[in-house]
Amino acid sequence: METFEFFKDLAIIIIAAKTFGILAKRLKVPAVVGEIIAGLVIGPCCLRIVEQSDFLSLMAEIGVVLLMFGAGLETNLKDLLKTGPKAALIALVGVFFPLICGTLLYGCFYGFGEIGTDSFYRGIFIGTILTATSVGITVQTLKELGRLKSEIGTLIVSAAIIDDIIGIIVLTFVVGLKSPTANPTDVLVNTGLFILFSGGVGVATYYAFKYIDKRYPHQRRIPILGLALCMFMAYAAEKFFGIADITGAYVAGLILCNLRDSEYIAEKMDISSYMLFGPVFFASIGLKTKFDNFSIDILLFSVAFVLVGILAKIIACGLVAKCFKYNFKDSLKVGVGMMTRGEVALIVSQKGLAVGLLDPIYFASVILLILVSSISTPIIMKVLYRGEPLPEEKANIKPPEIETTA
Repeated sequence: METFEFFKDLAIIIIAAKTFGILAKRLKVPAVVGEIIAGLVIGPCCLRIVEQSDFLSLMAEIGVVLLMFGAGLETNLKDLLKTGPKAALIALVGVFFPLICGTLLYGCFYGFGEIGTDSFYRGIFIGTILTATSVGITVQTLKELGRLKSEIGTLIVSAAIIDDIIGIIVLTFVVGLKSPTANPTDVLVNTGLFILFSGGVGVATYYAFKYIDKRYPHQRRIPILGLALCMFMAYAAEKFFGIADITGAYVAGLILCNLRDSEYIAEKMDISSYMLFGPVFFASIGLKTKFDNFSIDILLFSVAFVLVGILAKIIACGLVAKCFKYNFKDSLKVGVGMMTRGEVALIVSQKGLAVGLLDPIYFASVILLILVSSISTPIIMKVLYRGEPLPEEKANIKPPEIETTA
């Protein structure tokens, strides 16, 4: 790829993503759906005018990091602490139920191998892929619907973040079965250390930002420093603790979410995300899609894989939410919000390819799951929220006056 070729690719992606995003909105569908479809149209599946490259992958990674930083900034910390235990249990069940379902699915198609055999490991790994949740697409959907700061929105985002951490731990355990170099204990220790690190950095950084915010209110240096914190936390999470960079970015947003100028920071971050990095991230899902060498057997397995992957998350997470006394509709929102698969599922799949736990032919099944869940989630969430007042509107609704008799 020549050094100037990426300019052409970026121009095509931006125009296609925004065009399809506008069309999606006119069809009463969230813009993110249109941006994913744009990637399909301009990518290897259809027109083949743009191909995935290392540069675009990096741009997409920045896109999801900025998206998660924005989600952290717009999080209500009181609601997060209130939903924390609920989110943890939803995430835990939302990881292990799909893990079991995916393993059983592989066994039904290709046989249940004895413990220690390649077939046994491959079955567990198929289940491991289904544990992942893509918080990026759900965050963007909730943001477009104006529900990110609601109790259900906060619960979904919190559960998805915890889901990713548990999923990474599960991945390390499964890879450890195959590779003696992987140490599952290290992952547990590193996760605990990252929590302590985030707490220490968070307290010190918050008071430093609070002082700057008080002395230089509403000035551009504040979002610039906030962006630097986001990038540092994303780097530190991956480099030093083996935690997903999006988790570090979300934590950076949480650190700053109670600042007086948190909305100002989010507004400035949203400009870069909306204009460039966001479209590249969502279009890249479509760009990665290829359906070469697809047989009838793989097609049948892929259809079953998609159905099991989607239903397992909805059932598991929705039932746990119902146990916490949420009504049926809100419980369904939680289940649907947790069913998206994206960058984490791709990372898990690529790791499986690298260590020999996943045959390349099944990568198409993963892509199909990502596409179906990524496109259907915004549509279903929009339907579930139809007719409900926004959180700020709900707060302004006055109770009817009760007439009293003298």
